[in-house]
Amino acid sequence: MEEFTAPRHLLTRRRLLQLSGMSSMGLLLSSCGTNLLSEQVGSLTEPLNLKVGELLLKAQTPVPEFPISAIEPNALLINSFNGTPQIDPATFRLIIDGEVNQPMQLSMADIQKLPLTSMVIRHVCVEGWAAIVQWGGVRLSDLLNLVQPKSQVRYAYFQSADDYYESWDIASVLHPQTLMAYQKNGQPLSAENGAPLRLAAPIKLGYKQSKWVTRITLTSTLSSKKGYWIDEGYEWFGGI
Repeated sequence: MEEFTAPRHLLTRRRLLQLSGMSSMGLLLSSCGTNLLSEQVGSLTEPLNLKVGELLLKAQTPVPEFPISAIEPNALLINSFNGTPQIDPATFRLIIDGEVNQPMQLSMADIQKLPLTSMVIRHVCVEGWAAIVQWGGVRLSDLLNLVQPKSQVRYAYFQSADDYYESWDIASVLHPQTLMAYQKNGQPLSAENGAPLRLAAPIKLGYKQSKWVTRITLTSTLSSKKGYWIDEGYEWFGGI
């Protein structure tokens, strides 16, 4: 089966200089992802923000990880915008659809048959705290290869059981350390931390890492609803 790869986007030297100049003025990049711009300005700069994010993201280069001894077991705070949903792992199905050749509904048993990847990384929250956590799960790229995305796919939408929603660029989705996690610190993921399945990655801020993910939709276009906090004014790319 052919492995899906993100489409490449070419930038001219002049365009790169334009992006770099705007970034230096603070219009494009924010290390904490806070709401620095009005909604109108944000809508104008978002495509440029994506371009700068793509330039900074080393799509296939792993972020350095921490040793097991560095795990901070009590440092990961529990955040939720709408409480903890009740999900029966036995009946849970992850739907992967959109612009794909083989849409699927996967049980947790199906997902856990795929290779397990474990990583110890720093989880960074926009609120100003961080925690070193071990996540275990399946690479999202492995799941996407099952459904065979069409060549024009550029984004992934994530829908959660608590009605949270988020969108990512496809290069970040395919990063080798982007996981759909079902373990935390070597143990089964708790409901409060997003069980049965959540996003985990060292390349995005915490608000981009959806918990209780039930559906992943692949698409070539970005709709007006980009993410729960993004639609409230947070920066879309959310990279670190």
